[in-house]
Amino acid sequence: MDRHRIGIVIPALNEARTIRSLVANACRYGLPIVVDDGSCDETGELATFAGAIVVRHERNLGYDRALSSGFERASEINCAYVVTMDADGQHDPTILKSFISALDDGADLVIGVRDRMQRLGEHIFSWVAYLKWGIRDPLCGMKGYRIGLYQERGHFDSYDSIGTELTIYAARMRRHIVQIPIKTSERTDIPRFGRCFSANKRIFHALRYAFTESPNAMRGRTQ
Repeated sequence: MDRHRIGIVIPALNEARTIRSLVANACRYGLPIVVDDGSCDETGELATFAGAIVVRHERNLGYDRALSSGFERASEINCAYVVTMDADGQHDPTILKSFISALDDGADLVIGVRDRMQRLGEHIFSWVAYLKWGIRDPLCGMKGYRIGLYQERGHFDSYDSIGTELTIYAARMRRHIVQIPIKTSERTDIPRFGRCFSANKRIFHALRYAFTESPNAMRGRTQ
């Protein structure tokens, strides 16, 4: 696959410390699309200098809206695949090669399975998702998508799903899903979702919506 047909969407909020190196390494595998989600540091400028397309939000709109903006830009420039990854340095860019290979081999969705989870809500969401759909780590920020899956759905997120809505849609529609174990590095700053109570509250909100939306309703949105 031509490198310029692979969009690497990276939502970023005040990640000046890591963004330049991440973009430089990601450029080897695809076209980095950094969504600067209202940063007050030099995240956007450094990403541009390193070779990324930068989509800027004037104010912080949140993780899902940042990913949605990245997917919109990837679709506009005719990317065939989109791989999402975090801007904080937790994901090793060399793993992109495995994700792209799985998409080349016919996967509609590739999900990273982390070697560690930080919160109780993540463990519960993952346990439920595995029992229901066979998905081991729905909240992993590193996933690969065939762009047709996004275009068929018509959007990336509609209910603050923490990046899980399109994943659950693919599972319900019985699309070809591949799961790849990944190692994550420890982050030293404050997690983007907050800590403990606030983060778990968001996760349980996303989990509730995942089960209250019926497969028929999901199909109806694509028409």
